[in-house]
Amino acid sequence: MLNSATLTGDHPADFQIKGINDGLLVTLGEGEWTVLREQLLRNIEERSAFFQGARLALDVGNHVLKAAELGALRDKLGDFGITLTAVISSSPTTEKTALMLGISTQIQAPKRAASPMRSVEEPTPVQGETAVFVQKTLRSGAKIQNNGSVIVLGDVNPGAEIIAGGNIIIWGRMRGTAQAGSNGDEKAVVCALEMAPMNLRIAGASLDWKSAKTKPGPAVASLVSGAVIIQPWKHPTI
Repeated sequence: MLNSATLTGDHPADFQIKGINDGLLVTLGEGEWTVLREQLLRNIEERSAFFQGARLALDVGNHVLKAAELGALRDKLGDFGITLTAVISSSPTTEKTALMLGISTQIQAPKRAASPMRSVEEPTPVQGETAVFVQKTLRSGAKIQNNGSVIVLGDVNPGAEIIAGGNIIIWGRMRGTAQAGSNGDEKAVVCALEMAPMNLRIAGASLDWKSAKTKPGPAVASLVSGAVIIQPWKHPTI
C-alpha cells in the first residue's frame, strides 16, 4: 500500500494519491473544478506510463458534478487507459450522477478469508510493506528515508539521497545517492529509467560504478553473490 502524498511535481496540484485495494485513490482539494480537472489530467499525461491501465477511484469532496462533466472526465481518463471505478462525494447530486453513469460511489473494502474454526486477526505489518510515494524531482540537498520502499516519479539529481529499508523505484533519472535494503534486506533492488548514480548501495554492499557497464535505458541494480550489479530493466512497471 502507498502512503498518501501530495502530488506537486513541476506543476502545483491540489490533490493527493494513494494506493488502495483495487487500484489508486485520488483525493481532490478545494478550488474550481475546471482547474482541478486540468491539473489532474495534465499530471496524468506527464506520467502516462505510470497511470496506464490503472483503476482509479476519485474523491471529489463537495464538488457538484453533472453528467456532462463527470462523463467527459471518465472518457478522458479512458483515453489514457485509466478506468474510473468509483466517485466519492459528499454531494448528493454528484453521487446520483455517478450512479446514473454506472460508476460506484464506494470503495471496495479488501476481502479477508475467515476460518470457521477461529476468529480473524488483524494482519501484522511487515518490514517493507509500506511505501513512500513522492512525485517531484529531488534536487541537491533533498533526502528521503523510509523503513519500507520509496517510489519517486521524477528525477533524483546529484546531491539528493534516498535511504530505504525496501526497494527504491525511480520513474526518471537516478543520478544521486541511493541505499536500498538499509536494514539488511539483500533482496532489495534499485530501479530507474536511467541509471547513473553518484553512489549506490544495497544492504551492506556498494556498487563499483567504474567497473559497471550498462546500456542506456531502464536498469535495475540488485545484489548477486555479495556484489551489486546493474542489468537492463526489461519490464519497468510499478
